[in-house]
Amino acid sequence: MTDWFAAARFGMFIHWGHASQQGVELSWPMAGGNVALPTGAMTVAAYQASAATFDPRNRDFPALARLAKRCGMQYAVFTAKHHDGYAMFHTKTSDFGVAHSPAGADLVREYVEAFRAEGLRVGLYFSLCDWHHPGYPALTDDDRPYRFGRGRQPTPEGWERFLADMFEQVRELLTNYGPIDLLWFDGGWERTPEQWRAKELEALIRRLQPGILVNDRLPGAGDFATPEQFVPPQPPGERWETCMTLNESWGYVPADTRYKSPRQVVHTLCEVAGRGGNLLLNVSPRGDGTLPPEQTAILEEVAGWMARHGEAIIGTEPGLEPWQFYGPATKRRNVTYLHLLMRPYDRVTVRGVPIDHVRRAWIVATGRELATSGRCAIVDRLLGRDPPGELTIEVPEEELDPLATVLAVEWG
Repeated sequence: MTDWFAAARFGMFIHWGHASQQGVELSWPMAGGNVALPTGAMTVAAYQASAATFDPRNRDFPALARLAKRCGMQYAVFTAKHHDGYAMFHTKTSDFGVAHSPAGADLVREYVEAFRAEGLRVGLYFSLCDWHHPGYPALTDDDRPYRFGRGRQPTPEGWERFLADMFEQVRELLTNYGPIDLLWFDGGWERTPEQWRAKELEALIRRLQPGILVNDRLPGAGDFATPEQFVPPQPPGERWETCMTLNESWGYVPADTRYKSPRQVVHTLCEVAGRGGNLLLNVSPRGDGTLPPEQTAILEEVAGWMARHGEAIIGTEPGLEPWQFYGPATKRRNVTYLHLLMRPYDRVTVRGVPIDHVRRAWIVATGRELATSGRCAIVDRLLGRDPPGELTIEVPEEELDPLATVLAVEWG
């Protein structure tokens, strides 16, 4: 596992495709009729109709990369191909993709070049399942309601054709765009590791890009766990990343106005970092390539908070046990960061810490030093021990941040 991922803490997920023109979720509307799936069910033909008209002429990957960088994001993951099989890159395996749309451009190449130019790591999302490929087989209206992993099975000949094309698309993505830092699989639930030839596919990936990271959604493989849409109560492994939407949709769905507030995003980021994970926060460009103003506004506020507090997130590790402090805590070397997600009325208490080794405490955003005091058992003090005790930090009202206040404590 390379060090960059363990230190990143924050990344941008980009869900975008031809269906963004229609304002519907990517892929899933074709599989309607199941109450567990996103709304907006439509026929396969109606969903696929926008593939021929996709022309995002207002896209601006450099601007999106700059926004990600302002937010303190260290990497991004872009949908090279979702379950609908539409390739956002130039491929020799299919004419169902952006190369055969009015746009014509290779959007994966534009993304990779723009984000790499800002010094960000680049990742690609790739769906194993392909509901357009005839050998998979392709999804039809008769396949609804969708049943996870229990759909029509391919013919042996069709499956071999599909696998050949799928392996070739992975090869194209890992040879045509320079270094790729991360490959983010999805859709593996529909087949077994043996059917996917997962070991063979993973060997190909690591041969083409020796330093690449692979998530755990290639069955039987993976460098890190990927919980979705929630923060797990306990870390699901040594290395993990939770992916989360800004509203309730992955793709651009203008009817979905249930956006998280900037405070919710910041609190989630603090909680994830305090558990040693990464937050992969999703954005969903519109059909013309522009980011919805609601999403831009949220991210700009997050960027402002990160400009003041990024040192407490990026490159840190978990700082304290849950019983020691009532919020998330991170640390970097001999500095512990206390993330105040609840409003302190006058002071903050940290328990079980070496109170005789506090050098100083301060507000991360402003640098203002704070008064501290320590308490421990009288017997320990009389016997000259070096006891763990209770540290109290005074927090002035005027120093509270509207999104989340972060305190720093240096130990020596």
